[in-house]
Formats: sequence, structure tokens, C-alpha cells
Amino acid sequence: MLTPDQAQDRAAAIVTRATAAGADAADAVYAADMSLDISVRLGALEDVGRSESADLGLRVFVGKRSASVSTSDLSDDSIGALVERAVAMAREAPEDAWAGLAPKERLMHGAPPLLDLDDGGEASPESLREVALAAEDAARAVAGVTNSEGGSASASRSIWALATSHGFAAAYATSAYGLSASVLAGATEGGGEMVRDYAFSSARHRRALEAPEVIGTKAGERAVARVNPGRLASGPMSVVYDPRVGSSLLGHLMGAISGSAITRKTSFLLEALGTQVFSDGVTVLDDPHRPHGLRSRPFDGEGLPVSPTAIIEHGMLEAWLLDSASARQLGLEPTGHAARGVAGAPGVSPSNVHMVAGKVPVSTLIEDIANGVFVTELIGMGVNGVTGDYSRGAAGFRIVDGQIAGPVAEFTIAGNLRDMYRNLTPADDLEFRYGTNVPTLRVEGMTIASG
Repeated sequence: MLTPDQAQDRAAAIVTRATAAGADAADAVYAADMSLDISVRLGALEDVGRSESADLGLRVFVGKRSASVSTSDLSDDSIGALVERAVAMAREAPEDAWAGLAPKERLMHGAPPLLDLDDGGEASPESLREVALAAEDAARAVAGVTNSEGGSASASRSIWALATSHGFAAAYATSAYGLSASVLAGATEGGGEMVRDYAFSSARHRRALEAPEVIGTKAGERAVARVNPGRLASGPMSVVYDPRVGSSLLGHLMGAISGSAITRKTSFLLEALGTQVFSDGVTVLDDPHRPHGLRSRPFDGEGLPVSPTAIIEHGMLEAWLLDSASARQLGLEPTGHAARGVAGAPGVSPSNVHMVAGKVPVSTLIEDIANGVFVTELIGMGVNGVTGDYSRGAAGFRIVDGQIAGPVAEFTIAGNLRDMYRNLTPADDLEFRYGTNVPTLRVEGMTIASG
């Protein structure tokens, strides 16, 4: 794999060739990845996967017309043909009044921030197999676990480079590690349904992964706790979201405030900028500079600098997520949230998003719920981004008189995201484990429909 400097040079070289071939402006992305995945099941090696890829993407502009092409054939002849084809395609494309590179005066200059996203290590198949087996063994050792879907471990390293014809060129490397276990519990001979659950850990640095014994034990205990689920009665109910699934509520928020949703008028928060969306006690932050962050980045997909952003502050919606095209259309400035792959134009994406922890423990959050549900799994994608209507299949545990009680399954939770956000209360148990992180969340006014 190339070094970041070499990747940057390769991206810059194709931009130079594009402008020489007649493009008025151009940008190019070079992306390379090397990964190793090991899976085990029932104490035996099940699969070993190794992959390496390198791709180059080019976007060219001829006036207000643009075209994008990509290739994994990095030979000189192939790149030459790619450049000629891209320019020819752009000349025939329809005009787009909002197309273009990011504003030159807004580009990141100087050295990118040091985020320590690459630990420089290499993982052997043997070492990954060892931790995958240890995670599965710990899960299978939990009393009540009856079968296993396996354990897995992975390691990867990626290089990402961007160059533009108006003066930007930079690259960075990232490493990533993962470890998981998934097991089943429940009757195997006497009838009844088997249930499954899992646990996993992801990190930029291998040393930051949770111990395999911790992951496995957590997966086993979660599965056993779900055995013999009951059914809920239908009706209005307080719903408490486990952090594993509560983060999805922020995912819906990010989609609703993306530039494309606002410019196309397909967002349930279309007129909400600068208004109260959540209760006063809710703040949501986006921090691309978090060291070792799973979604940290030194610059965005158009070469603009990135910085921490308050998306929700004391319940108020403070920002859209805008790339240059959507910002031009809205008469605003890009926010440093452009994201892109090797093909196509940039879109938008947040980085490390989290909801700030509340002030009450989980036990206090639920102590006054006489009849509610603690949701640990969501099923399906029944969310309407235009209206905010929300309906998801779910499973979890009953809350009775302020205490977590027996498991429940096959029910649907429904509401509208506008109402859900206003009636949401965070607990104080925030942990940074994923790309999007929330504490335990309580939402009032939900409707439960039992299956």
C-alpha cells in the first residue's frame, strides 16, 4: 500500500492531467484499503478473509457541467483514458448552477491536525483467531447459552487522499480493529424459541479494544436474559432506549438536517433551524477532532477544515450539515461536513456525534415508570424522513414499578420524531463506544402495538 504522501501525489497527478486535458476544474480521490477478517464457530476456525483494494476517483468540471469517473486500474494508460472520458462526459452533461469545487478561500491550509488515527500495527491471522476464539469461548461458557453464531476479529488499514485543482492536496491513514461474539440461548429439545444476542468492540488502536472475555461474557449474558420473552399489552407507554439502539434517533436527526434533505424539501425539520427541537436539557455535539475517534477526520471531502460543532444546544437546532453545492443553493456557507467516496459528487456526513449526558442515573430515569418498556433491539426501517412518522419493530424488557423485569418481543413502537425529540430525557451513563453515542434515553408518549 502507498504511504499517505504517495497517495496524495497520485491524486494530485490525475488532477493535473485533467486540467491539461481541458477541464476547467477537477478534484480526485485516492482510496486504498487492506483488511484481514477471521471468524470462528464452536471453537473451530470457520473463515479467513483478506482483501486489498486501491481505487481512484476523478470529478471534472467544464463550466457548470460536471462528470465523475472511477477506476481500480491504476496503470498509466488506464488513467489517461479515464481523464479523456471524464472530460468528454462533462462536456455533454446538463448544466448545474450549484456545481463546483469548494470555495478556495475556505480550504484547509497548513498541516492537518494530528488525530492519532493509525496505530501502525499489523495483526497476524493467528492473533486474530486467538482473540475471536477467546470471545466465543467466554460467551459459550455463560450458563444457559445453547449454541453459537460465532466469534470474529478483524484488522484493517486505509489511506485516503484528496487533491483539487484550486490548491488543496492532503492525505491521512487510519487503522481499525473489531472483535465480536454472537450466541443463542433457549430450549433446544423441549420446544420454545431460541433467542440471540451479541456484543462487539471497535477501535482505531488495537490496545483500545475491550478484552475478548468481556465481550464474550456480555454477549452470553444478553442472550440468556432474553429467553422466553412475553408479550406487551398495546397502548401508550414510556419507552427507554438502550444506548446500543438509542443512537439511531440521532441518525434520523442527521438525515433530516443534511443539505440534500433541506434543498429538496424532504425533511420533517425543514423550517426548524434556530428553533426548539429537543427539551432544554439536550445538547448534541459533532467532534471530528476526537483523538482515535471512529469517525474522526482532519478535513472534509472537499478539502475544508473541520471543527467541533454544536448541532443541538440546549434543545435548539443550531446547524445544517452542508457541502458546497447545498450551501450555494441555500445561500449559506459549507459547514465542513462534505463526505465522498471514489465515485460521484460529495454528499454530507457527520463525524463523531454524541448526545451530552444528562444529570440522572438510569435507575432514577425509570423509577417512576409503572408500566413501560426498555428497548434493546430495533427491527425494520419504518421511518418517514419527510413527515417524521416513526414505527419500528422492537424487543427488550418490561419495566414494572420502576424496575427492569422480564423479556418481551414482537411489538412495535410508534410516534413522530418531532414529538419524540421534545419528550426525550437522557440519563448520565454516556460512554464513547461507537461512531454515534448516546446515554440511555427515555421517551414519553410512545404507542405500543403488540404482535
